[in-house]
Amino acid sequence: MNYEIKDVSARLKATREYLDISVENMAEKTKTPIKDYIILESGEQDFSLSFLNECAIALGVELIELLTGAEPRLQKYSVVKKGKGLPIDRRIGFTYQHMAYLFKHKMVEPLVVTAPFSEAEQLEPVHLSSHAGQELNYIISGKLKFTIGTHTEILEEGDCVFFDSSVQHGMTAYGGNDCEFLAVLI
Repeated sequence: MNYEIKDVSARLKATREYLDISVENMAEKTKTPIKDYIILESGEQDFSLSFLNECAIALGVELIELLTGAEPRLQKYSVVKKGKGLPIDRRIGFTYQHMAYLFKHKMVEPLVVTAPFSEAEQLEPVHLSSHAGQELNYIISGKLKFTIGTHTEILEEGDCVFFDSSVQHGMTAYGGNDCEFLAVLI
C-alpha cells in the first residue's frame, strides 16, 4: 500500500484528539519518549509497523484504520487469495501483505513478508528492534537469519520461531535467495 506518512500521522492525531487522549498519555502507552512521539505523530519521520500497532491498541482501533482510513467489517471469516493481501510499505526492500485486513476485532496481525537477499547485509550486524507482544515467524521459502538478543539462528523452509517481541530482534534473508515467511504479531 503506497500510503503517505502524513495521511497516517494525521489519522493518528485526529483519533487521539477525538478520544481526548493527551500526547503524554500516548507516549507512555507506546513506550515512546514524548519528543519522539510528537515527531512521529507529526509525520516528520517514518514509523515502524509495531509503533503504529501499539498506537492502534492504545486508541482501541484497528491497525488498518490508521493505515488506510477504512474500517474492517467482516466478523465471521475472511478469505484473502494468494498475492492479494493488503500491501504495506514499511522496511526498505521488504514487502508485507496483511492477510486479514478485512476482518474486524483481530487478536493477531498476520503478514506474509518477503525479505530480499542482500549480499551487503550478510557482512553487517542484523538490524534489531523491539515492540510489545509476541510474534511467530514461519518460513515459507528460502532461509532467514534471525537474531534475538545475542542469539542467532538460521531458519529454513518449514521452520518456525515464536518469541517475546519486546526482546531486541531482527532478521535478514540468508543463503543467496529471498525469504518469504508468515509473521503473526500478537
